[in-house]
Amino acid sequence: MANGQGQLHILQLLDNGKTKFYHFLAVMIAGMGFFTDAYDLFCISLVTKLLGRIYYHVDGSSKPGSLPPNVAAAVNGVALCGTLAGQLFFGWLGDKLGRKRVYGITLMLMAGCSIASGLSFGGSPRAVMATLCFFRFWLGFGIGGDYPLSATIMSEYSNKKTRGGFIAAVFAMQGFGILGGGSVALGVSAIFRKFYPAPAFAIDPVGSTVPQADYVWRIILMIGALPAILTYYWRMKMPETPRYTALVAKNAHKTHEDMAKVLQVEIPIEDQPVQESPPPGNRFGLFSKEFLHRHGLHLLGTASTWFLLDIAFYSQNLFQKDIFSAVGWLPNAKTMSALDELYKIARAQFFIALCGTVPGYWFTVVLIDLIGRFTIQMIGFFFMSVFMLALAIPYHHWTLNPLGFAILYGATFFFANFGPNSTTFVVPAEIFPARLRSTCHGISAASGKAGAIIGAFGFLYAAQNQDKSKANAGYPAGIGMRNSLIVLAVINMLGLLCTLLVPEPKGKSLEEISQENEEIKAGQLQ
Repeated sequence: MANGQGQLHILQLLDNGKTKFYHFLAVMIAGMGFFTDAYDLFCISLVTKLLGRIYYHVDGSSKPGSLPPNVAAAVNGVALCGTLAGQLFFGWLGDKLGRKRVYGITLMLMAGCSIASGLSFGGSPRAVMATLCFFRFWLGFGIGGDYPLSATIMSEYSNKKTRGGFIAAVFAMQGFGILGGGSVALGVSAIFRKFYPAPAFAIDPVGSTVPQADYVWRIILMIGALPAILTYYWRMKMPETPRYTALVAKNAHKTHEDMAKVLQVEIPIEDQPVQESPPPGNRFGLFSKEFLHRHGLHLLGTASTWFLLDIAFYSQNLFQKDIFSAVGWLPNAKTMSALDELYKIARAQFFIALCGTVPGYWFTVVLIDLIGRFTIQMIGFFFMSVFMLALAIPYHHWTLNPLGFAILYGATFFFANFGPNSTTFVVPAEIFPARLRSTCHGISAASGKAGAIIGAFGFLYAAQNQDKSKANAGYPAGIGMRNSLIVLAVINMLGLLCTLLVPEPKGKSLEEISQENEEIKAGQLQ
């Protein structure tokens, strides 16, 4: 069998192969990484008010202590900066060294830095926050690597009929990670409230924050290491993807072994491509005119849509507590002790994740291979815009009806996840050539994290009350919650337009989408 024909044959076996137990095992192994990612990224939003009460209490103040603006921005945003760097670095490394070889590094980095974050030390509030930010940056760096590697591995294992559902299922574990963060914070705060009861801030400003509260946030952050540690062994046992070994590494023997593990069938060795170096100069690189001609608009589309989506998504997730406080869904901070406040913030996040976030992810998993990525992304951006405008325009009404606000707010999360938050993760793992797939996914994901950083830092200031006297301590006047929601709605509309640049990969092989099948037939990937 000719070399190019042999390669096409083996890739067709992957595309047309039946779904096996190994595919579900791969979803669980890669998915637990995403469970850890979401837990670690979003649990910090649960404990920032507690950190403010513990480390920034001001004697004689009429309000509980809160993190200064620069500290709050750093604590919330530093992990996102690390994630951006990790996505670019590990995305590139995944194409150079192989997906599997760097897969375990990201997991151990996440586990180690989760534990170190909870052990943040120092003799002053400034020192504690500095060490916390240091370890959360490297935690984010490890999380960043998980994005391109998990997506690429799952796409290269899957057949063309169920590929979208399997990649989306890996990402859907993020919903359970957010849910897990709320559950852990609920459980830990409930236990400490029972054993260390405290009065409300209005009754006893100092006594409302018990000394043991310092253990609470540390325990919550450190528990994020558990799922990463528990899945490390299985991640190391995963074989390299057959597509990488066939198209990039050119290792015929290894391709044979990896295919047999994934498809659970014996594959004749003569059907494997012969190990041979590609002819020089015929495989275009990322910065070539050929890449720009073939995939430039695709990369612009995946990067821009992910960028715009994450501005809105991370604004919502990281500052849920502020939104719920603004509409009165959470009681005034003065009427609660520190642990009471944490408990009620966690309960609110758990409710939104359970009713809006998690169902949205799994609707995508079920429907993505039926109605396609493009349709789901358009639906998601459209309804996110609609619901944000529905929240913003009659905003005063919702301050008097917080339950209605919470329902509409949950609906925006549903359509983020049954929409662009899932599809922006799936599509970059499908539409680029194997030798650049991890890199391009990393670039797209890093663009998303750039949007997340804008959302995390910008929304923190923008959502402040327009009356400076009513803004949080240390913050300038902002444009207010209502105008911030209008801005986010406009950003979602722009995402709708940028989706037009992204092709539909549904039902096609990876090689057909990326045009690699033409290169194989022409002998360019021999």
